[in-house]
Amino acid sequence: MNKTELIEHIAKQADISKAAATRALEALIGGVKTTLKKNGSVSIVGFGTFAVTKRASRTGRNPRTGAAIKIKAAKVPKFRPGKALKDHLN
Repeated sequence: MNKTELIEHIAKQADISKAAATRALEALIGGVKTTLKKNGSVSIVGFGTFAVTKRASRTGRNPRTGAAIKIKAAKVPKFRPGKALKDHLN
């Protein structure tokens, strides 16, 4: 499912226009991004938790030349599914 299909699904399920569904989805995504940028986490009960983790710097390899390169430390988003989502899938 891509973003357009998700918007159509939200509009149909909530009985709202596609424009309103688009605004709602953009607001959700914006809220998650803003919170993660501030090193916070977003928990949606029954769905899961979005959080930021730190990845340490490391040495990698250039696949073309095989030369060693340094990869900087980075903050990466992580998603941990909730129990209800796991139960729904199994």
